Order: sequence, then C-alpha cells, then structure tokens
Amino acid sequence: DVSDPVNPKQLNHYKTGGSGSHRSFYSGGPYVHIPAGGLKGFNGSIYEIVDWKKNMEVGRWWLPGQKEGESPGFAEALNADRGSLHGPPYVVDNLAYISYGQAGMVIVDISDVTKPQFVSQLDFHPPFGSTTVGTHTVQPLKGRGLAIVLTEALGPPEVRIPCDEPISAAAIVDIKDPKNPRLISLFPVPVPPPDSPHKNFCEKPGRFGPHNLNEHQHSRFTDHNENMVYIAYDNAGLRVYDISDARLPREVAYFIEPPPGKSANRKSPAHLARLGCPRCIQAEDVVVDTRGYIYLTDSNQGLWILRLSGG
Repeated sequence: DVSDPVNPKQLNHYKTGGSGSHRSFYSGGPYVHIPAGGLKGFNGSIYEIVDWKKNMEVGRWWLPGQKEGESPGFAEALNADRGSLHGPPYVVDNLAYISYGQAGMVIVDISDVTKPQFVSQLDFHPPFGSTTVGTHTVQPLKGRGLAIVLTEALGPPEVRIPCDEPISAAAIVDIKDPKNPRLISLFPVPVPPPDSPHKNFCEKPGRFGPHNLNEHQHSRFTDHNENMVYIAYDNAGLRVYDISDARLPREVAYFIEPPPGKSANRKSPAHLARLGCPRCIQAEDVVVDTRGYIYLTDSNQGLWILRLSGG
C-alpha cells in the first residue's frame, strides 16, 4: 500500500516455491501474472497466475516440453531449458501476450484463469536474437491491434564479443487476429552520432540491442501514447520512435549516456564483465510519465531523468 509514499506497507508476500519471479504484470484486481522460475518438475520459468489477496496460485501454463517427462511440442530443436518465460505476461482483456524466450511471442486465453488455453505463437528464433534469453518483451497496443516485440542481445557465456550472435529484433506485430499474429515491420537499427569514433554500435564496447521499452501496464501515471515507442537499447542508449505509420517506424530522438566516471565502483553485471568493459554504457529500462519525463536506467550509472527537446 503506497497511499502514503513515505511509508509503504506490505500487504502480502507470495512465495513461488522456486527461484522467484521476474518482470511480473499487474493491472488491478486480485490477479498477478508472473514468470515463475525454478518450480519443482519444470525447466525454466513458466506462466503462473496468482491471487494475491488469497496468497495462492489459481492457474498456470507452460510450453510443452518444459515439464519433466514431456516431449518438446513447439519445435523439436528447442531445448526445454531455453523455452523459458522472460516476462512480463502482458494481459489485455482475456488474452495474455507472453515473451516466451526462445519460443518467441505466445498468446494464451485466460478467460478461465484456472485453465489457460494456448491461442497462437509467433517464433523469432531463428533468425533473430540470442540463443538463451530470446524474446524479452511483448507490449500490446490495444487501440491499434499491434504489439511491440523485443528480443534480447547477448547469448550464452561463450559469447564474449558484441554482436557475435544473430541480431536482436525490435519489431511490430499485427495482432488484430490473435490466432494469426503477423510480423509487419522492424525498427531501424540505431546509428552512432556523427562525432562517434565507432561506425556502428557493434564496434562500441558493451552489448548492443534492444532490452526493454516504456511498458504501459495499467498505471494512470505512465504515458500510453500508442504512436511513440521508447526503447532502452543497451550501448546505443535511449532511442525514441514514431510509429504513426506501423509499416514504417522512424527514429525521432535519442540520448546516449556519457561514459560512467571513475566513481562507478559497483560490481559489473556478469554479461558486461565477460565483454571486458565493466563500465560500459548499458541502457536497461525506461518508463515515461504523463508529464513527459523519461526515466532511463543504466546498469552502471543508475537513473537518468530526461525530456524530449521542446517537450
């Protein structure tokens, strides 16, 4: 309860019984939608629907092959431990749009939360994305019948050179027919500024690719503009796109953090340490409020607060 923001009060604590949850979704009411990892009898994270008031699970869905003893169902070549829900499971009406790692985007009908039912899948791997995390985020745009889909860069530990893997995708998908989602366009690849010593971001230290975007969630305080997309793009910083024409998304602004100073002494994330750049620029997450303020987090620098020029 954050009605008094200075003194937040815990209302409940649900324990998954595994390794916890990652990037959950909540839109009011009794249900929280979570990627639950490490559950007994399962490989990777699965989709779990939790009644937070009753502190109990009410439903779950998993990719065929994730449960021990099952055969792979979506792709014979897909290892069960790589078909793992990354999250969040984004819910619109009675449909959950799930970023399911190597399984791409999966749509599940939760009209009956106790018995989620598979609707469709749109695979991105191959040709896009890393060989571990895969699809990172799915953001449906309800008013337009579209979804923004991001895959995450940097695969398994043996990948120690930026871009030494398939390119990650920032894509627009037509979801007007949930049973038949269609990829309709890709966002333009970010270009370094004219004064950059690098001709492309793969030459720049750190990982390169989209990570997350301004998630609308249900908050009345976040910007729900369905024509503007803000993406935290790792070493390319923040990229802002106009998607008024969904077939032709175009970049309209960017912000690249300056290199962190010598005072940045926190332990570098493992994915940066193995690239040999503990103080790389790495834009991780972004949220935009209804006043136009942009909150950008960098894994080596903390929080930046920005506004679009003239905004």
